[in-house]
This record gives sequence, C-alpha cells and structure tokens, in this order.
Amino acid sequence: MNFVRFLAGHRAEFGALLLQHVVLVLVSTGVAVAIGIPIGIIAARRPRLGAPIVWFANIVQTIPSLAMFGFLLPLPFVGGLGARVAIVVLILYALLPIVRTTIAGIRSVDPALVEAGTALGMTPGQLLRQVELPLAVPSIVAGIRVAAVIGVGTATIAAAVGAGGLGEYIFRGLSMVDPSVILAGAVPAAALALTVDGALLWMESGLRRARRHRVRVPVTAAALMLVVAVAALAATRRHGDVIRVGSKNFTEQIVLGELIAQTIERHAGVAVERRLNLGGTFICDRAVRSGDIDVYVEYTGTAATAIFKDPVERDPSRVFEHVRQRYAGAGLTLLPALGYDNTFAILVRGADARRFGLATIGDVAPLAPNWTPGFGYEFLQRADGYPGLVQIYGLRFGRAPRAMDLSLIYRALATHQVDLIAGDATSGLIAAYDLVMLRDDRRYFPPYDAAPVARTATLLRYPRVRAALESLAGRIRVEDIRQMNHAVDAERQDPADVARAALARLEREPRSGG
Repeated sequence: MNFVRFLAGHRAEFGALLLQHVVLVLVSTGVAVAIGIPIGIIAARRPRLGAPIVWFANIVQTIPSLAMFGFLLPLPFVGGLGARVAIVVLILYALLPIVRTTIAGIRSVDPALVEAGTALGMTPGQLLRQVELPLAVPSIVAGIRVAAVIGVGTATIAAAVGAGGLGEYIFRGLSMVDPSVILAGAVPAAALALTVDGALLWMESGLRRARRHRVRVPVTAAALMLVVAVAALAATRRHGDVIRVGSKNFTEQIVLGELIAQTIERHAGVAVERRLNLGGTFICDRAVRSGDIDVYVEYTGTAATAIFKDPVERDPSRVFEHVRQRYAGAGLTLLPALGYDNTFAILVRGADARRFGLATIGDVAPLAPNWTPGFGYEFLQRADGYPGLVQIYGLRFGRAPRAMDLSLIYRALATHQVDLIAGDATSGLIAAYDLVMLRDDRRYFPPYDAAPVARTATLLRYPRVRAALESLAGRIRVEDIRQMNHAVDAERQDPADVARAALARLEREPRSGG
C-alpha cells in the first residue's frame, strides 16, 4: 500500500521518469538496430572482417554497466553526465545480441536457396534483399527483443550519471532505505521490460506469417524505431535557460539539492533541472567542472583533502579560504557556507557504548581486535579517511573493513553486521537506530562546512542565482539538517517536501536568526 500511495502522490514525476526511461531505451535500441544489422550482415558474409567486431561486442558485454559509465564519463563528445553517455552505453550493450542473431539468421538460410537464386541470375544484393534477409528476420527480431530487455534493465543504472529514468527511484530508495521508493522504480521497470518483450514477440510472430512483407521489415523496423526515438527525444528536450543542480548519493545531499533548486526557482526566476543522486564526490566535482551541472553542495574538508589532495588543516576559516582560492583557479566559486559542519561521525551501537563505557574514538582500541568495521567506498581511500584514522588512534581491527554504500551502513551497524562505522554527524538515522557518536578527541577530522560550489560563468550570467544562493548563507543549523535528514530517513517524507518546509521556515525567520 505504501508503494501505491507513493506512486499516487508522485504521478507527474513518475510520468516524467517513465518517459525518460522509454526514450533512453528507444533511442539506444533504434541506433543499435541501425548499426548492428549491417554489421551482422558483413560478419556473416565476410567472417574475417566481422570477427574483430564480434570480439569487441563480446568484450563490452563482460564489463559491468556501472564501470562502463565510469570509463566513459571523462571522454570528450560521448562522456559527461546525462542522457548522452547513457545512450552510448546502452547502444554498446545492445549491439552483441543484434549482431549475433543477424549472423545466425543469415547463416541459417538453406544454401540450396542461395544457389537457386544465383542460378536465376540474382546479384549478391538481390540475394540478400529477396532471399537471405527475409528468412533471417525472425532471428533478427529475437535479437532485438533481447537487446531491448537488456536496455530496460541497464537504463536503471543510468540514473547514477544524471540520465534520469526509473532508476532515480531505485537510487533514491537505497539512499533513504525505503522499500516503497525502490519498488516505485523496480516494479515499473520490470513491467516495461515485459511489455517490450511481449510487443516484440507479437511482432516476431506476425513476421513469420507476413511473408510478402519480409523483404522490407529489417530496414523499415530500424527506420521506424529511429523516427519514434528521435521524436520522443525531441519532445523531452528542455528549451530556454536552465540551471542544473546536482547532488551526491545520500539523503542529506538530496535534501540540500532540493533546497538549492527550490531557492533558485523561488528567488531567481530561472528554470531548474535536478540531477540529484549522481554518485560520490568525484562524479559531482567532474560534473561541475565540465558544465554538466551548475551547482552542488560540497564540504570544505572533503574538497581540501579528497579533491585537491592538500594536507589536513584544522582551522575552519583557513580551510574555507584555501578551498575558495583553489576552486577559483578552476573557474568555480565557493559561495558562503550554509551554516553547519557535517564532520565524519565514528558511530557504535548505543548498547555497546553503554556496556563498554565508550565516549571517544580512542576508547575503541582495546575492542578493535574483536570488531568488524564498515565504511563507505570513499572513506576507505581518502586522505582524511580510514588509513589515517587507524594510524592516529592505533586501531587494529581483527577483520578487514566491510565496504558498502553509505545508504546501507547505518542499518548494517544496527543489525550487528558490523561493529563500527563512519557516518555523517548530521544523519537522522543516528537517533533512529540508537547509535552513539564517539568524540574525535585527537582532532583527526578537518572541518566540513557545507557550502554551494557553482560555475563562475553561471553566476556571472545569472546574478539573481548568486543572490538566491547567498540568501541561505549561515542559516542552516546542524539541528536543522539533522531534523531534515530524520524526516526523510526515519519518517519516509519526500525530500522535496522536506526542503519546501525548511524554506518556508527560513522565510518566516529573520536573517539574523540564522
């Protein structure tokens, strides 16, 4: 029932995401058909020429989809965030089944029929169009079925690079640990895959009966898919000026992304495109540098240590000024901080803290040999992360750290899958799961003041956007963001509604109160 209520309350958003998903699959499958069928014909007739192509398509299939997106992100023309890179990846994955079934279909034609056509004086082109291709059509359509179903499933991953689609609900649900939101993306995606498969199966059956029209089917089908795909893509294009707001892939960042987006919409009068839940720090940083997004919220300590690889500095004002200068050299502007410090929180279960008298990170050292830690992927690699933490505090864990997504790490601690984690000090799940934050008594972690990072060119072009963003300066307290995170994580409220309520509160409060 929660799943149904969620869809009912998000009808417009769901329709837009479903359309984006369909467009991604239509465009990629249509292009793959237009490319794959000719390649398959060449490979069937000239195996030596086609072998390297088939080999390449096989290699592509062995690369995990998320890794493929990562490989293509930095590349010119095809890379970057959004639908472009997603379509390229989906085309690559769709090629192999189409090429293979085209080859199989051409090679399955009875040689006697080919010989008879040759005896009648048919040219190779006539043999292909009038004999081989019509007989190969059912096999080719079967390959298109496989490619389309693969495309529907793989397109859900595209949400991680800002391409939209039903995957946005899946990633949002994972970050919120909300099964209803996950189902809102997964169930329609599965239904769409079954619908596409059934429609193409019906088409395949019809083709077996309509022998008179088989000659033109492959070319006509490819052309029709391309026309529909291009029309759908054109229908979803945004016109006019737009500010692209991004965020990382955890609850607080999604809430902040909504907060930034709604502030711009209210006070700058510019259309906003949301590219939330993009992934980790490095994806967002690359996106704002390349122009795929115009603004997102970063943390000063994260920028200093993870992005710029600078030594850890403890003074908040010096860190902020240093990071501001480093961003300025890259054509980016670090706007005034929002007003709170989201430091890393080393967390343990409340029951363990009370049982062993744990108050500081150093108190864990005697227990570490019998404990299993759990950390996010970034924390395990960062200069201000796991390597320095165990060194400064002399922690010698008996088991290797378990790496997992930040959206799952709090539940893993609460359910005894791990015994210590590095979370966010502002997380609403700390209270929800009865977790205790250990004091960083050796001041290992640098300050992590949350502040918007924007493209300088965008701020110069839209002065009202800058004014809108600066209106948030110093007005978000740590208690405020913790309450917002709790509303999303524990109370299952929509991030957009939470951000809207926060903005309404800020409008009632005088600026000096922040």
